[in-house]
Amino acid sequence: MSLKDKVRDAGVAGCGGAGFPTAVKLGGTYEYLIVNGVECEPLLRTDRYIMRTFADRIVSAVSAVQKELAIPNAVIALKHNYTEEIESLEKAIKKAGASIAIHQLESFYPAGDEQTLVYEVTGRIVPPLGIPGKVGAVVDNVGTMLAIQDALEDKPFTHKYLTVNGDVAKPAVLRVPVGTSFAKCLELAGGTLNDQFVLVSGGPAMGRIIKQEDLEKEFVTKTTSGILVLPADGYHAGYADMKVLHMLSRARSACIQCSFCTQLCPRALLGHPLHPHKVMRRMAVSADIPSVLDDPEIQGAQLCCECGVCEIYACPMGLQPRRINGLIKREMAARKMRLNIGDTELKPDAEREMRKAPSKKLAGRMGLAPYYDADIKAFVEYQAEEVSIPLKMTVGAPCVPCVKAGDMVKTGDVIAQVPENALGARIHASIDGRVSAVDDKISIVKE
Repeated sequence: MSLKDKVRDAGVAGCGGAGFPTAVKLGGTYEYLIVNGVECEPLLRTDRYIMRTFADRIVSAVSAVQKELAIPNAVIALKHNYTEEIESLEKAIKKAGASIAIHQLESFYPAGDEQTLVYEVTGRIVPPLGIPGKVGAVVDNVGTMLAIQDALEDKPFTHKYLTVNGDVAKPAVLRVPVGTSFAKCLELAGGTLNDQFVLVSGGPAMGRIIKQEDLEKEFVTKTTSGILVLPADGYHAGYADMKVLHMLSRARSACIQCSFCTQLCPRALLGHPLHPHKVMRRMAVSADIPSVLDDPEIQGAQLCCECGVCEIYACPMGLQPRRINGLIKREMAARKMRLNIGDTELKPDAEREMRKAPSKKLAGRMGLAPYYDADIKAFVEYQAEEVSIPLKMTVGAPCVPCVKAGDMVKTGDVIAQVPENALGARIHASIDGRVSAVDDKISIVKE
């Protein structure tokens, strides 16, 4: 069986982002294999733990993919201050005699953004609305590489590594079955330090904000990189409560057209035709979003990666260009609209290097300075008694259950398949037990 088939059968999906099915990426022809170990979101330590602990397995997987796809250049990219991780990887590369380079980046945000990373490593600019394959590159996270190595050993994707950090008693990296409740993950990290808090699934800049009362509805998926417990009166609480109408009203009344949002936008710095300050200016005189969708400047919002630099770090007025861009993107998607890029030659901004947002300063703007330098070395592995595994965890279509309530399953059994001719990654049981319910999740209880 080919590597690609093993990865597909194991249900591997990208561990560092939206969860693109990995087997699909392995179907291309590339000049560069870039393994993303940057982990640019503040407070997360998952990838760093994986690189320190499983360097040999990561190198083995990278070499296997490089050989299978005949990729000339394999690169593991990470920040220059990840000294322990660099040392572990260099030892593993030397031990294996592998042809893998280490690329060290500065500590800026979002260094781990796929298109930013491709430029940093190759000097090539991914075209707007394009994928790295357009410039001969494929990017996979270090956690994904670990899952690929498991797949090569016929181990399906059933468990997830993630960070629990913030206002918890014992910040830690966890390894838990997919479908473990967020509540249990917080318990494994010693519990929360305060009665009132806000949760973030993922990193603090791009992660999904979860209100405390919704905690019981949340379960670990294949893409859960972290769970953060943050102050109830902090930046994230205010951001979550911001209503769309209020946000647009503030954009109309308070934007001073300083253009800092555009000057610091990672995609604009790569030469993409995205100008958040012009979007804000156009919104200031518009009745609503649908009325301005014919404007090319408004359509440029489709290029936004929603990293948040514009509103977290750049805007002196505390406005929300990212959220407005997101609203425009979703409206365009609903209308099946696509920005016409044309054949414009892309050139990076001449001042790009000096306009990179320092990660620590970005964290400070979000009130996260007390957590930023946390040295998380604790590791907890958990064997769950029950799980609820969502049928949609990756890019593409929800999977279709192939079990029913009452069925007995073993860890690694296929419990949901990708619909025919659809994009997705199959799902496996993450614990032994009885299927207790099947709806938008498959719940399993150990017996």
